[in-house]
Amino acid sequence: MLIHLREILKEAQNEGYALGAFNTSNLEITLGIINGATAKKSPVIVQVSEATIDYAGLKPITHIVQTIAKSRAINIPVALHLDHGKNFRSIAECIKAGFSSIMIDASDLPFDENVALTKQAVDYAHKHGVLAQGELGAVVRDISQIREAFLTDPDQAAEFVKATGVDTLAVSIGNVHGIIKMRQGVPKLDFERLKAIYEKVEIPLVLHGASGLVKEEIRKAIELGIRIINIHTEVDLTFTQALRWTLIKSPEEVDPRKIFSQAIKAVQKIVEEKLEMFGSVNL
Repeated sequence: MLIHLREILKEAQNEGYALGAFNTSNLEITLGIINGATAKKSPVIVQVSEATIDYAGLKPITHIVQTIAKSRAINIPVALHLDHGKNFRSIAECIKAGFSSIMIDASDLPFDENVALTKQAVDYAHKHGVLAQGELGAVVRDISQIREAFLTDPDQAAEFVKATGVDTLAVSIGNVHGIIKMRQGVPKLDFERLKAIYEKVEIPLVLHGASGLVKEEIRKAIELGIRIINIHTEVDLTFTQALRWTLIKSPEEVDPRKIFSQAIKAVQKIVEEKLEMFGSVNL
C-alpha cells in the first residue's frame, strides 16, 4: 500500500531501525524492490532520480510505483521519494504527482546558497504536506576525492537544520556514491562525526552511497542516528548482472518476460538482504 513517508519514518525513529530507500528506473526493478519488501514484511521507500524521470517520464514511473504498491504490497507500507532533486521545478512536479517526500540537493553550492535553496524547497513541500530532505557536505564518487572540506561539519549541520527546517538530513561521513568504490574498496565511515552530528540536529539522518557497506558498519550507523539508507548502485549492478547471465545462458530466448524474470528475482534477493541488515523486517 502506498503511504506517506511520515508514517513509517516516525516508527523507525522511535524504534531505532533504518528504512531502506531503493532507486528504481523501470517496471522490473520496481517489482523486485516491492517483492523483496513484501517477502520480508518490511516498510520500504521507492525512490526515483531526475535522471530516471528524464528516462521514463514522471507520470509513467510514478504510476508504475503507485500501481505495484497498491496491487503487490497490499499490507506493506511503500513510500515514494524524489532522490537528489537539483531544481525547484522537479520538486514541484513530483509533489504534484503524489510523492510524499522530496530531496533538494544543493550540497554543491556555498553554505548560504544551499540554505536559501533548501529553505525554498522545504517551505513549498511543507505547504503541500510533503517531507523534505536536504544535504550538507559532498558525497563524492571516488574514494580518492574524500577531503575534510567535503565532510559534514556537526556545528554547521545544526545551523543548517535550524535555518531550513528540513525533516531529514543527508550527511557526508566518508560515504561514496557510484560504482567505483565497488571496485576500489568501500571506505570506512567516520562514526565520531556521525555521533556528533546526530547529537546536534536530533532529526533522522540519511546515509547515501551505502551500496557495498558491510553489516557491521550499517548497524553502527543506525545506532548513531541513521534512519534512511539509500541503495542504488547495488540494485543496478544486481539487475544488470542477472540480465547478462540470462542472455548468455539463453541466447536464443526472445521473450522479454522470461529474460527479465531472473533479474527481478535478483533485485528481490538483494533488497531482502538489505532490509534484514537495516532491522526493518517482520514489523
